[in-house]
Amino acid sequence: MARLSFSRAVSRLAEREPGRVVVTAEDGVLTAAALDARATALARAYVGLGVRPDDLVTVALPSSAEALAVCCAVWRAGATPQPLDPTTSPQQLADVVALARPTLVVGRDPGHGAGRAVGGAGSGGSSLPPWVPPGWSPTDADVREVPTTLPDRWATSWKAPTSSGSTGRPSVVVSTAPALVEPEVPSAPFLPLRATQLVVAPITGSAAFTYAVRGLLTGHHLVLLPTGPSVGGGRPDPRVVLDALVRHHVSWTWVSPAVLGDLVRLPAAERAAADLSALERLVHLGARCDPEVKRAAIAWLGPERVVEVYAGSESTGLFVADGQEWLARPGSVGRGVGGTEVRVTRADGSPAAAGEVGEVWMRRPGGPAYRYLGRESRRDGDGWDTLGDLGHLDADGHLFLLDRAGDVHVRDGVPVAPADVEHVLERHPGVRGAAVRWEEGEGPPRLVAVVELTDGAPSDVSTWCTQHLPAPARPDVVEVATAPVRSTTGKVRRHS
Repeated sequence: MARLSFSRAVSRLAEREPGRVVVTAEDGVLTAAALDARATALARAYVGLGVRPDDLVTVALPSSAEALAVCCAVWRAGATPQPLDPTTSPQQLADVVALARPTLVVGRDPGHGAGRAVGGAGSGGSSLPPWVPPGWSPTDADVREVPTTLPDRWATSWKAPTSSGSTGRPSVVVSTAPALVEPEVPSAPFLPLRATQLVVAPITGSAAFTYAVRGLLTGHHLVLLPTGPSVGGGRPDPRVVLDALVRHHVSWTWVSPAVLGDLVRLPAAERAAADLSALERLVHLGARCDPEVKRAAIAWLGPERVVEVYAGSESTGLFVADGQEWLARPGSVGRGVGGTEVRVTRADGSPAAAGEVGEVWMRRPGGPAYRYLGRESRRDGDGWDTLGDLGHLDADGHLFLLDRAGDVHVRDGVPVAPADVEHVLERHPGVRGAAVRWEEGEGPPRLVAVVELTDGAPSDVSTWCTQHLPAPARPDVVEVATAPVRSTTGKVRRHS
């Protein structure tokens, strides 16, 4: 089947199965027909507000039926949604708006009280786009000059998410892929075509956004968990996740390693009692997974259902490993798929030998899959790109990751990766999360661990480190966190 525009794919769902529920969320349920109608109404209003093909529209809404309808409307207008965490700080919002220069902002006032709200008061400063609040519905006056039926359009870029910000100031990653889809082709080779997908992470994150949207357009029923500050800093209660998997007969979900760790730490009897017979795949990505957590997940669900993915917002490469492959090569994220090539280089740029740690570079056919707003690309002249990770390849081309290149330091002749220290700290029964960083100052760098506690204030964390870590990897300082140490997508906040 030929590719369809995202807009046409939504209409096709409504024509074929108008009453089928396609979105279940805290703010309501959408059938295919309701989603299509809502997208049309909002798209006409956005066009009336000046949104044109290939414009960016910042969508700062929580995971919700409304957010998906808004994005579908943006595509129907021929524009590109620029998803943004609605809880982002005013300064970060201002920075992203200055970079992206959207024609419209949905959900947040870009002027922090001084912006021009559609149909409301505001300064309307010339440098700021108009905005509409959450729950906004257009009136007849908003669409009076807009045709009832819009032409079938598709943007040349289907998404423009912000980077995670886990390694510094966020930037905008503009996809070079158009808003076109083959509705009869699975969104990924390891995923079912028609499925019930549990969306655990906020859809403003690149991975959650990608899998949710691609799933929606290929026949998935999306079940969105509530996310945000009121839900453990965006990290859901594992019992809520487990209940949703059972109650909605979920076919597949993806989670961060942090959420996977929470799930496998539930009592074994509780996990065994949960009917997960409908679950075909549990995919984890977003960070290195603790091997102990991975083994526990495979023992619980079976190796064929646990799949690891390594990729980035930039789509420079894709690696996949199922549980069987991981058990054969513990720690591997698999081999490149979808035409992904990989090489590992030394500091001088020369190729590293098999088993030798170096910087991981990737490329895929078809040219660059993204462009940055707000930072320089790391691509070289031959199309090779890097996410800044260190790792090594084995003799058969399987990739093993260590940590971010800028985060690994050598102490007492031993390379110390903060991710390894975090894994050990998070095995402590009183530690929910850990962020480990090197702190520069007078003398050698200090290794600082910030721990998020489950309850109370365990006094034996330092003792735990002494018992479970080699001397060079033991933190010099252990601090107690006052806020979640991981982002809503499970990435550790080492630099915040």
